[in-house]
This record gives sequence, C-alpha cells and structure tokens, in this order.
Amino acid sequence: MAMLLVIGSRNRKKREEIREILGDLPLDLCDLTSWPDAPEVVEDGATFAENACKKAVELARYLGQWVLGEDSGLVVPALGGRPGVYSARYAGKQGDDAANNARLLAELASLPDDRRAAYYVCIAALADPTAQVRAVVEGRCHGFITRELRGNGGFGYDPLFLIPEYHRTFGELSPRVKHALSHRARALAQLRPVLLKTIRSSEF
Repeated sequence: MAMLLVIGSRNRKKREEIREILGDLPLDLCDLTSWPDAPEVVEDGATFAENACKKAVELARYLGQWVLGEDSGLVVPALGGRPGVYSARYAGKQGDDAANNARLLAELASLPDDRRAAYYVCIAALADPTAQVRAVVEGRCHGFITRELRGNGGFGYDPLFLIPEYHRTFGELSPRVKHALSHRARALAQLRPVLLKTIRSSEF
C-alpha cells in the first residue's frame, strides 16, 4: 500500500519536480488540485522555514493527511538577500517568472560578475495527519546570476541561475542533472530517511 503524501502546492511544475525526485518511493504523491476547497495558506513568514511549516501544519489540519509543506527561493547576497521569501512575487504578481527575472536582471545590471553570486534555498516540512511537524530539512545550491536568460527548462529563476561546474544554467541542464544538484533535491534527500521510516511503520 502506498502512503498518501500531499504536496502543499498548486504549482504543477513544482509537483512534477518533486514527483521525479521522490518517484522511486512507494508514495501516492498528489497536490492541492485534488482538494479544490483546500485553503490558500498565506505565506507571511519572515523565513522560508516559517512558511514551509505553516503550509504543512495548516493543510494537514484541514486535510487530515500527511502533508509536505515547502518554501523555496533565490538569495542574492549583493541585494541584501533579496528576493528571498518574496522570490515568487518579486515583481508584484505571484508566479510571474518573466517579470521576476526582468526585475532581478535590472537590479544586478551594474554589478560585475564577481558580485553576482546567488544561491537557491529549499525548506521542506513534513506534517502528520494530526498537524504535528515531524521533520524540517534544508537544501541549498550555489551559483551565479547570468546577464541574460539561457535555456527553457525549469521554472522561476532557473534560466538565470548558472552552475559554474557545468557552465550552464538550470534552464539549460537536463532534468536528470538538475535533480542531482538542486536545492530541492538536496532537501528531499534529507527527508528520505524520515519518509522511509514512516512508510514502513503503521502510522499512516
């Protein structure tokens, strides 16, 4: 019997990415599109961890299911840590990748290459059906911001996020390579032992 795990998101691309990373586990992975009446959790936390835990807890309480709450974004030290927790709505509208990328490029336009370092952060929180948080994990991936969009893969800031070792952006790398390197893959790798223990138990 597969364990039902609800991904606390309506982002199709994020759902597919998580499915590809955790697809070898005996999990029935679905997202909030299966529960159209599920609340839209307000991501008003000051940190990625606060937002991830809030999503996991509120949705687990509403659904009575195991929930994976996740918050992720891009941190640029030269911009004082922006866009940070506002990554998905950096230009104002939630999920407008083109506008967000345009704003980031504009803000970095005058900076030399050695000041364009950035890193992706992913915090994943696992809550049980009683809305208790069972695990919180973090993954990071370091790179640089390019001066123009490169590649059509991924989503968010991926076409601007260069992996120096590969000389390519996440937008140019194959999903297989990205999933071996990404912040989300690194966070979920830490969550694997908890998921496996849970799957093997009778708790669900």
